[in-house]
Amino acid sequence: MKFKYLSLVRLAACAVVALTLSLTGCVSPKTIVYFQGEELRYTSDSITQSYVPTFQPNDLLSIVVGSLSAESNEIFNMPNQFTVAGMNYTAGGGGMRGQSVGYLVDHEGNIEMPLAGKINILGLQPQAASEKIRKHLLNYLREPTVSIRTLNFKVSVLGEANRPAVYVIPDEKITLPEVLSLAGDLTIYGRRDNILIVREEDGKREYARVDLTSRDIFRSPYYYLHKNDVIYIEPVKARLTSTDRTMQVLPLVLSTITTVTVLIFNFVRL
Repeated sequence: MKFKYLSLVRLAACAVVALTLSLTGCVSPKTIVYFQGEELRYTSDSITQSYVPTFQPNDLLSIVVGSLSAESNEIFNMPNQFTVAGMNYTAGGGGMRGQSVGYLVDHEGNIEMPLAGKINILGLQPQAASEKIRKHLLNYLREPTVSIRTLNFKVSVLGEANRPAVYVIPDEKITLPEVLSLAGDLTIYGRRDNILIVREEDGKREYARVDLTSRDIFRSPYYYLHKNDVIYIEPVKARLTSTDRTMQVLPLVLSTITTVTVLIFNFVRL
């Protein structure tokens, strides 16, 4: 009798293992290896693109003014010294954090500075905007200098990433692989050959798909990310199939586990 129960237990255990294995799919190396190309030991490419952000409405800027008069500088640097409660978007940061008030670019592309009034910097790169502001401040300061940084440069990662989140980028320049590294890389179920990037700029929304398995990504205009880009990583078909199959066989798995438990319990009592 004991041998009979042992055989049943083994049979049930084998069934559970078989069901578990049936829920997993095979993944080809070519679908998960990044930057595939020539297999030579060393190759090189020219860098043909880069990204320098331009100022758009709703940008929050830190504008630091310097001159020969430290007391006069404080008038213009005051907004940089105050902070307000803001959400900490970075993964693992959670909760609230202090955020500089800074200068907000309005819907027309203007910032408003003490004494100087409204200055339009819409579409300007940081260096050009700094020079324009500096010229306005010549009326109030001796030999002024202006330094500008963006405080709300952020990108969003959604889908099959290990840490999907909104990431605030402090240096205003980041590539797609770098952001995915911050997000803990793609899960094994993420499609590396069809990543969607949604970009809003100059009053229009763009949708582009890029392939991380090819070295062509380094020549893509979406290699360098822009402010407010959204990155969506869709699941592979095996993920969807596995999920559907799991929902279908889950009752059978639970029933098998229950049967195994009852058999073991009866066997122990004998």
